[in-house]
Amino acid sequence: MGVKDFCSKYYVDRMGTASLKWDALDLRFGDPDLISMWVADMEFKVPESVVEALHKRVDHGIFGYSFVPDSYYEAVIDWEYSHHGYKMKKEWMRISPGVVAALYWAVNMYTKENDSVIILTPVYYPFHNCVKDSKRNLVTCDLNYDKGIYTIDFESFEKKIEENHVKMYIMCSPHNPAGRVWTEEELEKMLEICARHNVLVISDEIHQDLVFGEKKHIPAATIANGKYADNMITAFAASKTFNLATCLTSTIVIKNEELRKTWDDFTKVFNNVEVNIFGITAVEAALRGGNEWYQSLKKVIYHNYQMVVEEMKEFPEVYIVPLEGTYLLFMDLRNYVDIEQIKEFTQNQCRLAVDYGEWFGENWKGFIRLNLGTTPEIVMSAIESIKTNLRKVNG
Repeated sequence: MGVKDFCSKYYVDRMGTASLKWDALDLRFGDPDLISMWVADMEFKVPESVVEALHKRVDHGIFGYSFVPDSYYEAVIDWEYSHHGYKMKKEWMRISPGVVAALYWAVNMYTKENDSVIILTPVYYPFHNCVKDSKRNLVTCDLNYDKGIYTIDFESFEKKIEENHVKMYIMCSPHNPAGRVWTEEELEKMLEICARHNVLVISDEIHQDLVFGEKKHIPAATIANGKYADNMITAFAASKTFNLATCLTSTIVIKNEELRKTWDDFTKVFNNVEVNIFGITAVEAALRGGNEWYQSLKKVIYHNYQMVVEEMKEFPEVYIVPLEGTYLLFMDLRNYVDIEQIKEFTQNQCRLAVDYGEWFGENWKGFIRLNLGTTPEIVMSAIESIKTNLRKVNG
């Protein structure tokens, strides 16, 4: 399905539906009349397979105690193998009510207060929060940056691990908001450093399905034929791929039996809740029947990215981070807008609600993150506003 047809068929105006993205603008930004380009969900209805499966479940009319059926595990295993070449086993898999929840649990179950946890910044702000909220020592290592291009500073990464006696590394793969899909060589080097220093890796791979061009997502657990799989926990979900965020169903993969036992012992005490049958139903239906929808969605996202790049050529020193993965575009405005005026420029002049660079790391003020998981018309409105106001600011 083409971009125009997909948007025509699946776009929905979300105003008035208790949407965090649209109906909480006043609460989050102090202004209800902004163009919402921030939090990572979309304006597109889910695949028909999901709606049909949920209708069937609702029509059954009984919402009593449930369990995770084998068919769910089979759907996840099949998707992961067919799309990413990762052969998982059911016994390795656990369910969490979201990847962010899993990050909080992992920090609390595998480290102690004041232990050091490292992240590569700029990175999704719950990575920062789950460490600080849990009273651990947050160690940040900035990625190398050059005119929109991000790479890993391996020397600094290892040095900070050594100096801070780091116990855990929370990895973002693909990386949000840097847009990077890590190569096999980059992944192996990071994992080797962590293994050598006895650092447990928590790999957030929630954006695994949203990669573009010739790039390929490589599950960290498959690197070097699974050499490092016993030193990591992988977390992913269908929520970004299929717009299912509040179905609250994510998959956690733990190959190491000892790490699994720790997980089970912890969640028995701190997450002793029943299965969300609607989430299980929605995810399984998406993975089994949503592939055509998913392939069309990717066309929309990449079309939006290419459109932004083309439209912003008027301002060659607005550096747009290449979109290898995710649907979240990081934009460097520092050559045209004073970093202390970024909020004034973006929100009050451009009338946009965005994620600001400093949310992802203290050294990234002057960047904004735009959500491309929407229609070209909404993206174009945002970009036209940015262009108009950049002309005013720069004479």
